Amino acid sequence: MARGQLRIYLGAAPGVGKTYAMLEEAQRRRGRGTDLVIGFVETHGRVHTAEMLDGLEVVPRRTVEYRGATFTEMDVDAVLARAPQVAVVDELAHTNVPGSVHAKRWQDVQLLLDAGITVLSTVNIQHLESLNDVVEQITGVVQRETVPDQVVRQADQVELVDMTPEALRRRMVHGNVYQAEKIDAALGNYFRVGNLTALRELALLWLADKVDEQLDRYRADHGIAKQWETRERVVVAVTGGPEGETLIRRAARIAGRSKGADLLALHVTRSDGLAGADPALLARHRVLVESLGGTYHQVAGTDVPRALLDFANGVNATQLVLGASRRGRLAQMLSPGVGATTAALSGSIDVHLVAHERTGRGRLTGPRLGVSALSPARRLAGFALAGFGLPLLTLGLHALDDRLSLASDILLYLAMVIAVALVGGLWPALLAAVAASLLINYFFTPPVRTFSIAERENLLALAVFVLVAAAVSAVVDMAARRTREAARASADAATLATVAGSVLRGARPLQALLDNLRETYQLDAVTVLERRGEGPAGPDCQGDPTAWRVAATVGGDPCFTPAEGDTAVPVDDEITVVLRGPALPAADRRIVEAFAAQAAVALRQERLAEEAARARPLAEADRMRTALLAAVSHDLRTPLASAVAAVAGLRSDDVAFSDEDRRELLDTAAESLERLNRLVSNLLDMSRLQAGALGVTARELWLEEAVPAALDELGEAGRTVRVRIPGDLSAVRADPGLLQRVLVNVISNALRFSPPGRPPLVSASEHGDQVELRVVDHGPGIPEEQRDQVFLPFQRLGDRDNDTGVGLGLALSRGLTEAMGGTLLPETTPGGGLTMVLNLPGVPPPAGLTAPEAAAAERALTEVTHQPAAPEAPAGETEPGSR
Repeated sequence: MARGQLRIYLGAAPGVGKTYAMLEEAQRRRGRGTDLVIGFVETHGRVHTAEMLDGLEVVPRRTVEYRGATFTEMDVDAVLARAPQVAVVDELAHTNVPGSVHAKRWQDVQLLLDAGITVLSTVNIQHLESLNDVVEQITGVVQRETVPDQVVRQADQVELVDMTPEALRRRMVHGNVYQAEKIDAALGNYFRVGNLTALRELALLWLADKVDEQLDRYRADHGIAKQWETRERVVVAVTGGPEGETLIRRAARIAGRSKGADLLALHVTRSDGLAGADPALLARHRVLVESLGGTYHQVAGTDVPRALLDFANGVNATQLVLGASRRGRLAQMLSPGVGATTAALSGSIDVHLVAHERTGRGRLTGPRLGVSALSPARRLAGFALAGFGLPLLTLGLHALDDRLSLASDILLYLAMVIAVALVGGLWPALLAAVAASLLINYFFTPPVRTFSIAERENLLALAVFVLVAAAVSAVVDMAARRTREAARASADAATLATVAGSVLRGARPLQALLDNLRETYQLDAVTVLERRGEGPAGPDCQGDPTAWRVAATVGGDPCFTPAEGDTAVPVDDEITVVLRGPALPAADRRIVEAFAAQAAVALRQERLAEEAARARPLAEADRMRTALLAAVSHDLRTPLASAVAAVAGLRSDDVAFSDEDRRELLDTAAESLERLNRLVSNLLDMSRLQAGALGVTARELWLEEAVPAALDELGEAGRTVRVRIPGDLSAVRADPGLLQRVLVNVISNALRFSPPGRPPLVSASEHGDQVELRVVDHGPGIPEEQRDQVFLPFQRLGDRDNDTGVGLGLALSRGLTEAMGGTLLPETTPGGGLTMVLNLPGVPPPAGLTAPEAAAAERALTEVTHQPAAPEAPAGETEPGSR
């Protein structure tokens, strides 16, 4: 069975018309005779959307009971049994009610697609998983219902339903999105023009990325290699030379002229791993590219122009930036070079050849003419072998003159030249080749004992001998050079791999880098110096300690200025790595520079991490403030509005209220103000807890008195709670006011989720020096992995509305309990439900008294202590019973 197709209508915000557009498509398909049903559509009370359902077959929803409430969800089994060609399923990111087959609606949709049913669905940009945190930063609202990006990216069609922020706000004002009482709050919060503009841009950018993926897939499927300039992508080639920064900045300017253009830096390494690029410069180039908003890439290849163009074609690049050749004019005449070759093969890609300070001045890397790859000892051995070997060979051949031909003599001399080349390299071999040719000419080529050559064949043989000897010498020297380069590259790679491994394993990458640098080169100390912003600048400050600060150091005594070290490696104008210890060979300095560049990056990362750590409390406070404002807006407004309406009614002269009506209005005002007072008290207590400024006055307290007081505060609902407190229970040490707040919050939470006919149970017991109070309910309970979430401020696990408070109750209760030296922990109720266990330190009764006797004595003492004072007796009289 073929898999069904998925078509998604993507919107930037609620109300742009996604569901309406989806239903329009459904009506069109029904008109064409397509077998189509409505699996689930939510109209949100919008009249025009509901009208679009006329004439469409709707599969009845299934009913789900959860936490004493009734919800409706899509009946997936019924849709599968109906087996239509097309099913319309609204709100792809919707979270199903617990107890459903799947946790998310997009999983239901996947089941329909697997059954061969085509699905039309909708989703808003704020519900995409990858953009969830970005949307929260923009709007200040946490989106709890999300859908993985991959689900939407794999859709066969994604259609953007777009609308300008101003048009959407006008639609809201006209009442086409929300009910009248919600319009003002929505326009002033989530639906501000700035928020809607940012969400619209997110939707456009996300869809543009998906279109790019579809375009790349189409070009790959159809074998299209030609560039389609749908989006500017600028690739800059960096060689690891000093001109790299010039090229990168020029490419960034080119990309900047096209809004939204991508910048990519590419370095092509040789496939044999013997590249001459400076790793320190490459590291700086990478940092520069990333600071300019680009990305850095590295590929291997022997044909540099072909590797550049393969990469550019692979990323659908439109422009390629190269540096002008560093080679001289003669070299450019002999070979066109990388730039010219790339431009000739580029096709539709624009190639920019940028001049720089090194243009035409020759290569910076590679072997220099006259410099041998072998050590001085081997070169001396080669000269010695040529000096002693050639005369000895000549004497031997002269003794055998009658037995050997001229060709044999030339071959033996050639063997000697090769031996000299193997021992001493190029220059000893060349000297041996010239000397051997003269010896052959003088002693063995007729006429002998002269440098004349009678036969042309002998002249040709000697010429070929010299050329072969020179070629063999050059090959041997090149092989020795490559061997040394390979050994050096292998050692450098091993060093860098060790460094990378230690950095990845270590918690402090900068410290690991410096330790590895010191150990690798047996240094006494390594110091990272940072220039002080207020200190002097320039080369004259190298020995001025006031111009530098020590950012990091390992080993012995640190260097406080670059001049104090044996080697100073400047990374940039601000950072210098100073080494104290043995002098480094020139070949090792390149690796040290790479160490230094990475150390500078690690230092900046540590600074950013420190700044992030300092900013985290501020961000958390800002997040808390945003959550608070979003959460309490409804809770503060509702009781305040009720109280204001009641008071305004009482003050009105237009209506004559009866005594009963007045009492009802006064009760409404009092109840609303009390509710407002509790909310403000909770907020103040939570802020005191977070600030560590909550005052606690602990004293001995009896639970058989504290629990009834809390139940009285809960009113009529509190009278349904069952209470089991043993009469011999010890007292607890707690703050009476705070304990009552904790009990009210915990018991009211249990009442909220208890099913009808099964009220909560409050029981107490004593375990050692702890008194345990258990508040047991038989509601839906909370999964163990989600229990910590219920103690977070402004969180309501599983709630779907904003009518039940700000979610401070349990968070505040745990904080108050811990402030009194106790604990508040959740447990699973046997048979289903949640049990909140409150542990408080117990107070044993005085010696000789049982717990009930101590409680009675405490009550008697309290009654005497709190009796009202008698009126003062007149002068000359005494109170009855006074002494």
